[in-house]
Amino acid sequence: MDEKFDCIVIGGGVAGLAAAMTLARNNMKFLLIERGEFAGSKNVSGGVLWGSDLAKLVPNYWEEEDGGWERFINHRRLTFMDEQSTFSLDFKSSHFNEPPYSGVVVLRSKFDNWLSGKVQEAIDASDYAMDSFIATNIKVDEVLMENDKAVGIKTGEDEFHADSVIIAEGVNNLLTRQVGLQDDYVPADHMLTGIKEIIRFDQEVLEQKFQLNGLSGMSNEFVGWATDGVEGGGFLYTNRDTISLGLVLGIKDMREKQKSPHDILNHFKTHPTIADIIKDGEIVEYSAHVVSSGDKRAMPKELYKDGILLAGESANLLMNAGKAIQGMDYAMRSGILAAETIVKAKEKGDFTSATLKEYRKVMDESYVMKDINGFQDAVHLLHTETMQQKVPNLVCDFGRQFFTIKNEPTPKSKDMLKGAIKRHSSIWELAKLGFKAGKSL
Repeated sequence: MDEKFDCIVIGGGVAGLAAAMTLARNNMKFLLIERGEFAGSKNVSGGVLWGSDLAKLVPNYWEEEDGGWERFINHRRLTFMDEQSTFSLDFKSSHFNEPPYSGVVVLRSKFDNWLSGKVQEAIDASDYAMDSFIATNIKVDEVLMENDKAVGIKTGEDEFHADSVIIAEGVNNLLTRQVGLQDDYVPADHMLTGIKEIIRFDQEVLEQKFQLNGLSGMSNEFVGWATDGVEGGGFLYTNRDTISLGLVLGIKDMREKQKSPHDILNHFKTHPTIADIIKDGEIVEYSAHVVSSGDKRAMPKELYKDGILLAGESANLLMNAGKAIQGMDYAMRSGILAAETIVKAKEKGDFTSATLKEYRKVMDESYVMKDINGFQDAVHLLHTETMQQKVPNLVCDFGRQFFTIKNEPTPKSKDMLKGAIKRHSSIWELAKLGFKAGKSL
């Protein structure tokens, strides 16, 4: 390991593993460093991995008896919530039953460890089976720089040298700042706290509760009362025999309103709809971590410099524009593109910005940056008070009226809607919201 590597990948999460898989399959000599005991051991996030990139990395992954994923998503639900009620937009289709699936639910400790095993298989099949490594339980203290170019990494008293470094360290971005790609801490305005409980049920009970068939699964996002007046939203994902239930909460808003993530999660769980869902379940895991809000102002000033590329959460690649929470798919695609850029750099024998700037180009041409750039207005709109509080209250108010049957004359639906609008907002405010939503989505 004293010899120079083509690339050192820092971080054994989705971005780092996707990069490592791509490097291995292109016969690159690399070192992947993970600070946990195994890939995934320190990753507490999880949810839905969207898209088909997993099938590119692990063809026919769905055929494995014990793959790293939990369930495929064929049922989507968006729920508006007030204190007593929920009103949901619900879509389920057998169209989503055919692999490669459009989304699979994952628990990161299991998924990342499984994917790490697939990377090792790719290493074993490469020309550098004895020279490429996955090294765990190692913390990278510093990216070694010479003339403002990355030449390796330092860990404790040891140094490892390479022509290039892919930083996939996650949202903590200590190394991103050390190498000068980010000037300071990301402002709390652009960051969220994700908090989650894993709740276990008998698998048959869980499948009956959510009307699941085989390995089908559901994802459910919540807007409104769930967050107790704090900017953010809720989520629920079905795993094999557990559910992931949690919230993402604006750090700045939570601090200003002097509320804690744990208290808000307990508040969420007292709602009648949620209380019914989690009844008789056993909490087996509790976790929290920081995530980006999807505001591109949180992104580093650049994704590359001499010898360095950023991938995944180290570049704050995440977005929630109301349709889905996307982050793992962005991490996977960026890891693949970063590794492909390094492969081309080796072919040219040039690991400077002159070659690595191609990464920025392919990222900008990818769905990742096109979506982040194209839906910024939707991200901002989702976090407004109108969308967070007024719309959910209005929708639930209308729903109560519409579905209540009394032994008296029933008002027309348009009159019910007018009354709900008057109690919670105004025609003018909703017209402005509709215009902005139509433009941003």
